[in-house]
Amino acid sequence: MRIRTLTRPEGSAAAPAAKDTAAARPQDAPARRSSRPSRHFRPNGGAGRFAVFAAPGLLAYLALVLVPIGMTVGYSLTNKNPFNPPTQWVGLSNLTSLFADDDFLKALQNTVVITVIVTLVTNAGGLAIALLLDRRGWLYNALRSVFFVPVVLSAVVVSVIWQSILVDDGLLNSMLRQMGVSHPPGWLSDPSLALYTVSWVIAWQGLGFCVVIYLAGLQGIPQELHEAAAIDGCGPVMRFRQVTWPMLAPAVTINTVMSLIGGFKAYDQIQVLTNGGPGPGTTSTLAFQVIQTAFNGNHVGYASAMAVAMLILVATVSVIALGWLQKREVSA
Repeated sequence: MRIRTLTRPEGSAAAPAAKDTAAARPQDAPARRSSRPSRHFRPNGGAGRFAVFAAPGLLAYLALVLVPIGMTVGYSLTNKNPFNPPTQWVGLSNLTSLFADDDFLKALQNTVVITVIVTLVTNAGGLAIALLLDRRGWLYNALRSVFFVPVVLSAVVVSVIWQSILVDDGLLNSMLRQMGVSHPPGWLSDPSLALYTVSWVIAWQGLGFCVVIYLAGLQGIPQELHEAAAIDGCGPVMRFRQVTWPMLAPAVTINTVMSLIGGFKAYDQIQVLTNGGPGPGTTSTLAFQVIQTAFNGNHVGYASAMAVAMLILVATVSVIALGWLQKREVSA
C-alpha cells in the first residue's frame, strides 16, 4: 500500500490550525473576558467613591453635632421655656446677661480652676509614670494596663467609688482616725476643699490616657540619640532636657489639648460627688450650670446662651493652645 503525503503551500500553514481550534470550541462558549477592571463601576471617579464612603459619617456628624449646635445657637437668641410659652426673640440679651450673672461667673471661675489643676496634674503625673514604665517586662506591661483601667470606666462609676472613699465616714477618714487624727478633713463637705477634691478625681481618671500617650512618645525616640548624648557626656537630666523633652513635643500637644477640653466639660463627677455644693455653687462648673438651668429651671434659652458661651471659650482656648504647642513642635 502506498501512503500519499499531502503538501500545503507555505502561506497556509497556520490556517488549518486556526480552523481546527474554532471547530473544537463550541459555538455557544462565552468569549474570554479581559481581566482589567471595568471603568463603568467607578461612580464619577475618585470623588464619587469618596462621597459613597464618607456619606454615612458625614450624615451622622451633621445629625448629631452640627444640627444640635445650630439649634442651641437658635435657642440662645430666644427666651424659650417649654412651660411658659410663647417663645419670643430676645437677640443677644441672654449672652450679655451672663456677664452680670454671679452664678455663671462663679461657675466659670470653678471651671478654670478645675481645668488648670487637671491639665497640670495629668501631664506632670503622666510623664513621670511613663518614664518609670518605659521598660520591658511583664510587670511593666501589667502596670500599664492598671493605670489605663480608669480611662475606660464610666465617670459615674469612678465618682461613686471615690465618693465611698472621700465622704466623712468613708474609707480614707476611717484610716486617718485609726492613725490618730481625731478630726479628719471633710474632703467633700468642706467648701475650701471640695473643689480641689473633685479636681483630683477628674485628674486621676484622665491620668492613664496621658501615660499611654507619653509612653508611645518615649518608645518612638530612637535609642541612638540617647547613646550619642551619653557618649558626649550628658547625664540623665541633661539627656531628658536635650533629647527626651523635645522629642515628646507631639505627645505634650495631644495631652494638653485633651486635658483642657476634659476640664472645661466636667459634669459627671460634679453631679455625683457634690451636686454643685457644699454651699451655693461651691463646685458648680459651666456644664453643671447649663444642665441645672435648662432642666431644673426650665430656662432653655438662657441655658443655651451659657452653652454657646462655653463653646466659644473652649474653642478659643483650644485653638490658642494648639497653635502655641504646634509652634513648639516645629522649634523643637
